[in-house]
Formats: sequence, structure tokens, C-alpha cells
Amino acid sequence: MKPLSVAATFAAWLASCGAAHGAVPGGVYLLPLPSGMDSATYQGRSVLIHQGRALVGVHVNAKPGEHRLSLVGPAGAATHRFTVAPKQYPEEHLTIANQRMVTPESADLARIKAETQRQLALYQRFTSRPLDITPFNQPLKGRVSSVFGKRRVLNGQPRSPHSGLDLAADTGTPVRAPAPAQAVLADDLYFNGKTLFLDHGRGLVTMYCHLSAILVHEGDAVERGQVIGQVGATGRATGPHLHWSVSLNGNRVDPVRVMAILNRE
Repeated sequence: MKPLSVAATFAAWLASCGAAHGAVPGGVYLLPLPSGMDSATYQGRSVLIHQGRALVGVHVNAKPGEHRLSLVGPAGAATHRFTVAPKQYPEEHLTIANQRMVTPESADLARIKAETQRQLALYQRFTSRPLDITPFNQPLKGRVSSVFGKRRVLNGQPRSPHSGLDLAADTGTPVRAPAPAQAVLADDLYFNGKTLFLDHGRGLVTMYCHLSAILVHEGDAVERGQVIGQVGATGRATGPHLHWSVSLNGNRVDPVRVMAILNRE
């Protein structure tokens, strides 16, 4: 009898396994890897592999339908197809007192463009630092004031979906690192106010916005539970809160879903 090809072996494994978890825009597709496969790419970007599973971040604007994940390892290469199901996020209408934070003046546009490009580059980081991401803790215990994915309308003008989790708390409330990381940005940005980015390794990047104070510097090593900043209302904010974004393979995803996956282990 001829041995099965890599693709056939993988297909048979997946059919018998039934352990892959479905995906939605803004969610995480979770796939236990078959024996002999140890890395994956999605849309040309490397995917986080943790404890034998691929954690694939799916963009909030991803089109429902078939998506592809490329797997590679000592056993060879295979393509895995999975379905992204549609998801309808709620809509949120906000009033921003400073109209310049909704419709920037022409003098602001160059700064905003440069800051946007800088942030996108950080989200796409994939470093080989050792992973220590379990548990992955919420940065503070504040009230959830806005969930991930809401379709936002600011002063009557539609804007991009909400790309993080908003946690309302008093100004000065400590913000703690969810897991060990390196600080890769600590700056005051136009829309985000005082902002911190942490690189946890292998494409897992987190962002903390609207801070009143940043308590670490770019390049610093950060420990789990370390106070990294304080809640504020800097930038485009209607009151003191933390905007917390979590990114996998360059795509911002629902932080609640990431915590649910990592903290079940």
C-alpha cells in the first residue's frame, strides 16, 4: 500500500480530530497542529504557535467565506482551509467635544499618517522572544465601557470599527502588563494620547491608549503584573478609560477571546 501524501495525511487527521474552532471577523481561529507541522502563515504573515496550536488573528473587516492557512514542518507542507462566518457588531454613537479629533485640520494630517504607519509596523512585528503568555491577564478591573468591534459614529460621521476593549476607571488607576514583554513604543500620539505598545513575542502585540502617565520606556523589559502606566483621558477620549488592543499576526482581535483561549490552559 502506498503511503499517504502529506496533504492526505493532514486531511485525514483534521477529519478525525474535529478540534478546530471556527472564526469570525475580529476573532481568533484556533487550530491544533497535526504531528510534523510546527509553523503556519496566514495572508503571508507568520502565526503564533503556542502549545501545539495555531492562534490565527482574523481582521475585523475580513470577508466571510473560505480562508487559507499554510502549514509547514518536518513532515512537509499543507494548506488548511477554514471558514470565516459573518458577525454583526453593534453600532455606537459618540459625541466628541473637540471636532478637530473627529475631522483633523490639514496641518494634522502628516502627523496622523506617520503615526498610523508607525503603529501598523509595530502590530506586524514577529519576534522570536521566548513565550510566557499564560496566564494572560486583563490590565485592570475597570468597567467595560465599550466592547471590541463596535461600528462607531463620531459626531454623526461613520468611523472604523472599535479595535480594542475600553475599560473605564478613575484617572491614575494603575495599568498592569498582562504578560512579560518588551516595550516597543512609549509616546504621545494624536488620536491615542499617551500610548504604550508591548511586544510579547511571536506576533502577539498589545497597545494601551489614553494614559495619563507612561511608567516604562521604549526598550524596557516588562514583567507580568508590572505597573506600566496610569488611566487617563488623553487624545480622543470622552472620559478616563483604558483602550486596550490585542494583535495577532498583524490583525487586531477581540481581547476577551484571546484571554479566554490562553487562560483555559
